[in-house]
Amino acid sequence: MQERWGDEQAAMVVLLRRALTEKQERETMARVIEVGSACRLLSKEQPSLFGGTTDEELPAARVALARWAAQDIGVRALTEPGYPHQLSSAFDAPGLVFTRGTVLPADAGVAVVGSRNASRKALADAALIARGLVERNLSVVSGLASGIDTAATVAALEAGGRAVGVIGTGVYHAYPPENLDLHRRVVASGLVLSPFWPETPPSKTTFPRRNGTMSAYGLATVIVAAGPRSGTRIQARKAVEHGRPVVLMRSVLDGNDWARELLDRPDVHVVDDVDGALAVLDDIVRRPSDVDRLLRDLVDLP
Repeated sequence: MQERWGDEQAAMVVLLRRALTEKQERETMARVIEVGSACRLLSKEQPSLFGGTTDEELPAARVALARWAAQDIGVRALTEPGYPHQLSSAFDAPGLVFTRGTVLPADAGVAVVGSRNASRKALADAALIARGLVERNLSVVSGLASGIDTAATVAALEAGGRAVGVIGTGVYHAYPPENLDLHRRVVASGLVLSPFWPETPPSKTTFPRRNGTMSAYGLATVIVAAGPRSGTRIQARKAVEHGRPVVLMRSVLDGNDWARELLDRPDVHVVDDVDGALAVLDDIVRRPSDVDRLLRDLVDLP
């Protein structure tokens, strides 16, 4: 099988359509990574449990890819160069992501997230952090939910920056529905990305997975406000698992056992205000250049 990227995407579609659970998807992706490509793995696979064969499933996958392309839906496979680099470094990176807008494989962004029912102060802080990120030429990443996500995204767009929405549905949907116009604005100048098949509706299982994808996509996660049962706690924990820094506004510690439990984990930072959050993020963004400088100095040693 010739390994053009179109065929790699089609092979990934076939393999992931055969996976009926998230666990099976993880197992499939582990095998893809082990052999080096979806095409190679598919050539070794047995027919699906439902009687489909590769000769039948590959043409159907190509038809689906053509349909999505005609709808301006981008598709990126984990094993191809156009997949977002930051996301690909996560141990649980999705095998396929579906996109609307512009994919920048080397995009540098920070997730700004929090409660859907945040206070005015928290919403204002989210907007200020987003504007600070735009000033630093960083993308503002959110889940495009109401509350903190919306405040950060709107501020990024108004400041002329790049917004990235990692959503908890397929790209055919906007959730909450009242954010449909915001989705369209993000697509026009940035990116909406989903780890789900385009037709996937919102559900209680999709949003935790969305949070994991978002934490992996960003250089760091800033949690502006959250409650005891907030989905944001899932993103904080996933970010720690991914080795991504987490920045907590001090108010998040109040009444949230899950937040206090993170304090002894590596790269978890507590800040008092917006300036403190941006200062921590400045240090985080400088890390790659600091490492490069150290390596150059080591090479130059006699």
